[in-house]
Amino acid sequence: MAATTAGRRAIGGVGLIVLCFLGSAALRLAANGQAFAEEIGVLADSGAADGTAAATCPSTEDAESLLSAIREREDELAQESRRLAERSQTLNVAEAKLAEQLAAFETARKNLEATLAVADKAAERDIERMTTVYENMKPAEAAKIFERMDVAFAAGLLARVRPEVAAQVLAAMNADSAYAVTLTIASRNHAVPTE
Repeated sequence: MAATTAGRRAIGGVGLIVLCFLGSAALRLAANGQAFAEEIGVLADSGAADGTAAATCPSTEDAESLLSAIREREDELAQESRRLAERSQTLNVAEAKLAEQLAAFETARKNLEATLAVADKAAERDIERMTTVYENMKPAEAAKIFERMDVAFAAGLLARVRPEVAAQVLAAMNADSAYAVTLTIASRNHAVPTE
């Protein structure tokens, strides 16, 4: 009986260690089992969440078509930007040419005005010289020339001659020519405002 008690004690000590190992394993399995269960639950929940999200997110085809549409729009905007830049450059060139032409026109206008001023002065000197010539002629000889002139030109020239010489020339002219010249001179300033 002593051997049996000793055997039981030996089994009891070893058994106790084995029981401890078994208990520890059971606890670990229970803890790991619970951890595995929790992990599976989390995965299941995330799978369900992914399934729901997949139902609301566009498919790959939809995303690709959206991306393609965005790229097309970017290309259109880039083309429009290039077109606007080219048009702006064309307008800048046209503005520069216009400014150059306006400057050339202004220079030509000033040159023309200067030329006309010189011509006007020369014409005025010529008319003054001719006035002096007619004033120094005999009135009867001057009258013959005035009768052959255009009425408007004769009136302009005779209006510059000293009044006493003009009177002698008009007296020597035939009546119709003298009348036409006198009427032209008298009517020159009728449209000028008096006030």
